[in-house]
Amino acid sequence: MSVKVRPYRNGGFEVDIRCLLPTGEWHRERKVQRLSRSAAQRWGEQRERDLLVNGRPVQPKEVPTVQEFAPRFIAEHAVANRQKASTISAKQVILDRHLVPALGAVRLDAITSEHVQSLKGRLAHLQPKTVNNVLAVLGKMLKTAVEWNVIAELPCRVRLLKAPAQEQAFYDFGEFERLVEEARRRSPLLLAVVLLGGEAGLRSGEMQALEWQDVNLQRKLLCVQRAVWRGHESAPKGGRLRYVPMTSRLAAALQALPKLGGSARVLTKRGRPLTERMLGRMLHTVERRAGLEKVGVHILRHTFCSHLAMRGAAPAAIQALAGHQSLATTQGYMHLSPASGASAIALLEAGSGAPRGGDMLETA
Repeated sequence: MSVKVRPYRNGGFEVDIRCLLPTGEWHRERKVQRLSRSAAQRWGEQRERDLLVNGRPVQPKEVPTVQEFAPRFIAEHAVANRQKASTISAKQVILDRHLVPALGAVRLDAITSEHVQSLKGRLAHLQPKTVNNVLAVLGKMLKTAVEWNVIAELPCRVRLLKAPAQEQAFYDFGEFERLVEEARRRSPLLLAVVLLGGEAGLRSGEMQALEWQDVNLQRKLLCVQRAVWRGHESAPKGGRLRYVPMTSRLAAALQALPKLGGSARVLTKRGRPLTERMLGRMLHTVERRAGLEKVGVHILRHTFCSHLAMRGAAPAAIQALAGHQSLATTQGYMHLSPASGASAIALLEAGSGAPRGGDMLETA
């Protein structure tokens, strides 16, 4: 054990301490002191005594910034937990476009409510739902950092915006029939696409991934058990398969499709499985020819749910057929149900035989 003091080239003295810690480890520590030689010697001897009694000092952890932590969050949280490829991509886009530009240089433990409010202001041009998606990723990143002991506690609370419920666009019964007839005139493949979305509620990725083994024409039943996103195959949204009964014309449309030996996929064009872009282009063509606004494939799914609600289907049935994770999603269509208003008015009708106000006054 020793304390050596030597002149430092830029002034002062370098104190070089070597000692055996209580743990049995040798420890060396060097520090420059802008003191006199005797004062530097006394400082070194006191520091040596502290090390002999208390051991090696615990170095405080260096907390990463948002930009430094982002790659680990994607790799060890999103990818390691086997989230859907579309989910991982969405989180990466949010980090690259919004969180890193706004908060990239800020340490995770230094993010304040003021930072969050500033971020909301920066995103003011976006829809509330989009802003909430960004805030949700920030909140999840901070909670993950706490779980991994990167930070001791949440530095602030990330409050979401109040997002008003948006009414989903859909085709009414007449518009949908025009779309069906136009698709029928153009090709069996287009007809199958329109009916898979509008009468079975399949998402675009679920249509692309549908295989002939999932189609039971005899029982008129579809098994939706996989989805495709940019070439990545995974379970459907929500992670659960579902069974959807087919309408007679959907079953007939699928029956008319050629079954190519080289592909297990139902929807193919020239032997190649349809992609999201191909589906969108095909549907846009049919929409234009039918005199409808070009919206996209997902409007067919909204049409499916909306028509079920308008026909009086129960919310639980719609949820099961559409594969909604939450009944709250299904409730977004229930204002279209004739039963929702009719049942409330029926309560008034049921009470119409009660005594009138005047009769009650007379009785009193």
